[in-house]
Amino acid sequence: MTLRARLPVAVGIDVGSTNTKVVAVTADGAVVARASRPTRRAGTDLSVDAAALVLAIEDMVVEVCGDSRVIHALCVAGIGEDGVLVDGLLRPLTPALAWFDPRRHAVFEALRPDLVDDDSFDVDTDPVRSLIGWRWARAQPGVERAAAWIALTDLPAVAWTGRAFLSDTLAPRTAAWRSGDRAWDRDRVAVSLGDDSLLPPVVPTGAVVGEIVSPALRAAGVMAADAIAVAGGHDHPIGGWGVQLMVPGAVLDSMGTAEVVVAQSSSARRRGDDHVDVAPGIRASGSTLLRVEELARNVQWASRDAEVGRAIRHLLIGRSAPLPLWESGWFVPGQRGGGQPSYSPDAPSDPRARASAVLGALAVAGRDAVDAVRRDVGGTAEVRMAGGWVRSPGWIALKAAVNGAPAVPILEPEVTAVGAALLAATARGWRPDPVDALGGFVSGMLG
Repeated sequence: MTLRARLPVAVGIDVGSTNTKVVAVTADGAVVARASRPTRRAGTDLSVDAAALVLAIEDMVVEVCGDSRVIHALCVAGIGEDGVLVDGLLRPLTPALAWFDPRRHAVFEALRPDLVDDDSFDVDTDPVRSLIGWRWARAQPGVERAAAWIALTDLPAVAWTGRAFLSDTLAPRTAAWRSGDRAWDRDRVAVSLGDDSLLPPVVPTGAVVGEIVSPALRAAGVMAADAIAVAGGHDHPIGGWGVQLMVPGAVLDSMGTAEVVVAQSSSARRRGDDHVDVAPGIRASGSTLLRVEELARNVQWASRDAEVGRAIRHLLIGRSAPLPLWESGWFVPGQRGGGQPSYSPDAPSDPRARASAVLGALAVAGRDAVDAVRRDVGGTAEVRMAGGWVRSPGWIALKAAVNGAPAVPILEPEVTAVGAALLAATARGWRPDPVDALGGFVSGMLG
């Protein structure tokens, strides 16, 4: 009996705040398998059980391979700010403090007087940054055995290769790294992490980290003899890089827990007053540009009023049409970092009016984010939309009305995971077709 040869694949992983996704892509770009599981929490709070997360990802990698596929390259993208202290054997010593954990605010307020800010940093300094997690981790049990700090997103590849590293799209999220100098700010590291020797080498996103030596994955028989791990990094830039392969120069507007607008620019730039974060370009010179706006939290706040919540749901699914109130100023979105949403004093009490004002204001914030990012890539770049919100027809119609242009969603539901798989395949030397991988787009939808 002749056994069928296993199909070579590249695997992409997206470690999300809520769920972790794994996809397998062939050398020519076809998505042939996928899996998803909730991101593991550490007990009853919001922090992530990092060791359990790695085990769950290993199970999903084996699942997408089954008995018919073999991995030649693997890449992990995901959460930008979370991380853990590890011991000398690269085993997590602490949970990963989630970027949205309210405990960050008290740590930030205590640390803020010591954080001298200027535009040479790649991101705004606020409670979500990794250095706040560093300061929190120093107060946890067992830190005296710490040998390194590893970003949660990089941890699986670190564990599988035995090499500590930090992807250069994640280093800027710490608020202690300057991409322009490719160097750490020693003062910020000292007051937060305490010891810069705990920081691993920063490597380019898309670079080969090393061969995969994971005993668990090897024992499962799903790894090619020379399978490689490729440095991934921050989820949205990697998703945007994949979209730009499909639509050169495109801006990705990704809408989930937050709305994140991202693009690749051919020129280097510094952070300005437009709240556009900066990171190195992916597999190219220039910059990755990114801006984040609060989305789901604002809707949740408004939905505490049951009638407004019902009206919002009806608008999102297209059961009713929104009133043209996006410039009314009746709703003021809460800003990233914890600012509370609010209604203006003259806002009407009618649920449909309030729901229209809420969604309209959020659509305007997204439009402004697109404009800020697109300004650096010529001002007329095409926009593609992704994330869970693209499955809400009423929202897509509202975005089109506010933007004054067709809202064009990407069909593939796991843009980041597929982008990571494309990054792994490309590093392996394959030439995958991004249109096959990402499913193209719906031309002129709701235009």
